[in-house]
Amino acid sequence: MKVKAITIFTIFLLCISCATPNQQGPSPEHGAHSALQGMAHLILSPFQIAAGLLEGIASLPYYMSTGVHEINRGMAEAQAHVILDDTYESAYGRRLFEVPENGDTGEVFRRMKHATQRFQKVLKAYGIHDADRYILTSIDTANREGFTLFAVVYRSADSINVFDKYDKSIVRIFTKNDRLFYEPFEKDINGRSLDTVVDWAGLPREDIKTQKAQALLMTLAANTVIEGRKSTDYWEIERQWIAGEFQQITEKKLSSVREKMNI
Repeated sequence: MKVKAITIFTIFLLCISCATPNQQGPSPEHGAHSALQGMAHLILSPFQIAAGLLEGIASLPYYMSTGVHEINRGMAEAQAHVILDDTYESAYGRRLFEVPENGDTGEVFRRMKHATQRFQKVLKAYGIHDADRYILTSIDTANREGFTLFAVVYRSADSINVFDKYDKSIVRIFTKNDRLFYEPFEKDINGRSLDTVVDWAGLPREDIKTQKAQALLMTLAANTVIEGRKSTDYWEIERQWIAGEFQQITEKKLSSVREKMNI
């Protein structure tokens, strides 16, 4: 189901982009941090907030300099299914009017298991009947270099029997209690499909450390789930990421999103 208001906003932005070709975002070779350059004091317009919803979790870094209450108003105006107020109430037990502008109430997750538990509360509150089947995952091979690959996936199994992602000669059994359960897996050891990827983004780690960023991640991810989206390019992206192309992937994605948000 598509949100009419978001579609209208997007058409508006595309018209602006076509009319002002010299205002496009930087090319990927300028780097992920260059793609975010000048964002420190950026306050998004309602149109840009709406456009970011269409770009899913990859738009997260561009929201970071806008206060949570302003983002919430923009999402409400765009008729988003889930807004920040919903996320704070479901995931943290706080209404947004109780939350400071920086979004910090002292609750930050450090593992995707805990991120997933809060995310599923958001989906359940919205009314997704199989909310416990959607998980937030990460590929952490480039964490030391400052980048993480995140994905929102649907998985019907509570226990998985898979080949080790980094050594295909090893078979692993993971349950919800295992850290690596919260990585995406395309197939099990018998070749049966496991995960359906809803959305993904390569993000600089600095952009995901705060509670505000994490609340945004859950909010954007929830909207992609409710919209019924699917990502068809993730598995090749993951292989490239693990092979060491993480910075190029992040740069390209951030630059594409920046252009579509007309920043």
